[in-house]
Amino acid sequence: MEPPPMPRPFVTSPPDAPPRRPTHRTLVFGSYLFSSTIFLPHALAAPGGETQARHATVHAARTPHATTAPDTARGTSRGLSPAAVRAATPTATPPSRPEVISVSRQRQTPATRAEARLASIPGATSVIDAQKTLKGRNFTSADALSFQPGVFAQSSGGGDGLRLSIRGSGIATGTNYFRSGMLMMFDGLPVTTPAGTPYELFEPLGLRYTEVLRGANAFDYGGLQLGGAINYVTQTGYDAQKYQARVEAGSFGYVKEQVSSGAVIGKFDYFVSVTNSYRGGYQENTKATSFGINANFGYRFNDRVSTRAFFRYRQTVNGYPGYLTRDQILSDPKQSQSPYYSWGAHRIQPGTKYYGDMTTIRIDDASKIELGFNYQDAPIDIENNATSQVWGYKTVAGVLNYDRHDVLSGHKSDTQFGILTYSDLDAWQTNHIRVNSGANAGLFAGQPLGETLRHVKYGGTENYFHLRNNTEVAHNLWLTAAGALAFIGRESDVTYPNRSHLGTSSVNFIPRGGFRYIPYHNIEIYGNVSRSIQPPNDWNYNYAGAYYNAAAYPLQNYAGENSTSGRLRNQTATTFEIGTTGHYFHNKWSLSYYHSAVRNELLTVMTPQSEAAGTSIYGNASPTTHQGVEFSLETELLKWSGNTLSLRQAYTYQDFRYRHDAVFGHNRLPGIPEHFYQGEIHLDMHNGFYAGFNAQVSSKVGASYDMTYFAPSYHIYNANIGYAWPRKHREVFLSFNNLANKHYAAIVVPGYQSAGKQLSVMQPGDGFGVFAGVSMGFD
Repeated sequence: MEPPPMPRPFVTSPPDAPPRRPTHRTLVFGSYLFSSTIFLPHALAAPGGETQARHATVHAARTPHATTAPDTARGTSRGLSPAAVRAATPTATPPSRPEVISVSRQRQTPATRAEARLASIPGATSVIDAQKTLKGRNFTSADALSFQPGVFAQSSGGGDGLRLSIRGSGIATGTNYFRSGMLMMFDGLPVTTPAGTPYELFEPLGLRYTEVLRGANAFDYGGLQLGGAINYVTQTGYDAQKYQARVEAGSFGYVKEQVSSGAVIGKFDYFVSVTNSYRGGYQENTKATSFGINANFGYRFNDRVSTRAFFRYRQTVNGYPGYLTRDQILSDPKQSQSPYYSWGAHRIQPGTKYYGDMTTIRIDDASKIELGFNYQDAPIDIENNATSQVWGYKTVAGVLNYDRHDVLSGHKSDTQFGILTYSDLDAWQTNHIRVNSGANAGLFAGQPLGETLRHVKYGGTENYFHLRNNTEVAHNLWLTAAGALAFIGRESDVTYPNRSHLGTSSVNFIPRGGFRYIPYHNIEIYGNVSRSIQPPNDWNYNYAGAYYNAAAYPLQNYAGENSTSGRLRNQTATTFEIGTTGHYFHNKWSLSYYHSAVRNELLTVMTPQSEAAGTSIYGNASPTTHQGVEFSLETELLKWSGNTLSLRQAYTYQDFRYRHDAVFGHNRLPGIPEHFYQGEIHLDMHNGFYAGFNAQVSSKVGASYDMTYFAPSYHIYNANIGYAWPRKHREVFLSFNNLANKHYAAIVVPGYQSAGKQLSVMQPGDGFGVFAGVSMGFD
């Protein structure tokens, strides 16, 4: 990411310059934006360095006989000295319209600048300012992604492996899996790999802001999946406190600590954050621990060339409780599924490492190049069952973006060409026996511990070449035309105890078109039609294959392992979207409707045989439809004496269903609620005190593909109070979660057919909890 722009000097007309008709000019000075007709230095003095806006109006004499005394008095009453008024007022002027002097000054935060940049996209996007999310608990990314319409992010058991879906992407992927269906990034560099997205690196502390680009609106990043993209942007030395410490603690044995430091030293800047957390767990066998480092180092060679290197490291251990039935969750959600507690089931990420760099070259004032790369090493040890799965993933990725701004025949035109690529370097999986005694050992009783049951090698590459142009074809009417080529390859190779190889490759074209129209300065209307493509994760192929034969491979069959790799097709969709965003009379809104015709949707189902291996079966569905409404509204209810009472709301309607399926007809797709609402009323006092009360409401969730078994609807209430010392980097907060101690299913990974039975496919959300936090910073 680039550092803030360097201040540029500006020159104003001398006092004795001949009078000119007032014109509107925009002057950029550092991170401040000035809009003025005449620049008056003394009118910009801001007491205490605070951002402010001032306006002064001076009326010139309407006739040669008019005096200037009233004008002088009027100018003085607006904060201008008589000398300044005389300098700004001609001694003799013909009759004219009043001359207006307007001076304003406004500081833009990094999140505000990101919003302005994303405003050029003809579709639904949003920016989450980390300063707002830090006013409460930040245990997982689910806390940071709340109040985002279209985004379904739920955590169960306190683990980092969220159930995360945007517009139905990865709709049936359970927790503690690599995420599917969207591009996920750090600072514009992809974390997503051919295996999906490893989730353990997503520590919510240490961020400046988070960009959410829903659906095809992630095109400029190369995100061509149905769900779009999420880009987590890290703090740098330019916006971090020199020394900062934060502690959170509360129910379920939860403790989280963070220390960080950031500074600018000449042309060099740095930011380092270290976090450590522990949680005993609300549900049995859900203990979670983590330790992580997030660091970046930037260097500005000159005004046009800068680079930033990134490093992340994180290790996690998460207990695995299995899944419960609906009645178990309603009666006793703290229990775990048998026999996972006796097995001590857990998942270990012993230490994932991420190295990256992004270099920005400004060719001239109208064009720039961004060149970046990263390398990831993500080892995994899954010990959820009587067998263990040890994985190794080493991947490399790169990005190249060229942007330029032109004026063609009097029309503004922005063009971008980009390349996004990521590939496996070394990817494999080995299954071992880890339980060979006890009542649940089964066929593994007496077998050697650690005996290898299966070994699989994976390979994959994804390469996207994308080109986009935005042109203002008429006043405030922008048209977007874009297209991308995708080169995708996959390999899945079982090497032990048998041999089975599968390789696939494809070349695809993904077009996109859209418009933005601004009928009024505070209202925008947009629409787009786009294609999307989502290849299966490389390991999905093996879990789509046939199971081992019991006669030839009894141990592998008992473990529920796949002997071959099954063929899977890329998921594709055509989506149209229309919406509006804007602000009016203390209201700021965003409203979108989308409709996606999906082919070969990648779905998963949990069967008793797959559950034995702690996974699901993967396959392509018959044609499906995804459509929905995403609506957010922020309202300033009352403002007085520097105090503000506000209301924010986010509502998501999701209608995902089959189209003429041979078995399920027009059934809705299970695993995600049709209606999901979050609302919060919030009070901010000028003395630093704040308080909030919020609600989360969900409709029932289908828990089987025949849609005869459901997780019940729920509503939970939370409260938060805190105090931030004015003009000091000190803050305390107290949060109360699930005030009514509601028992509910936060996660549903659907089974195939219920047939009147209750399936163990649900994981509970947390009960009532109290959490407190304190943050202190020093510059």
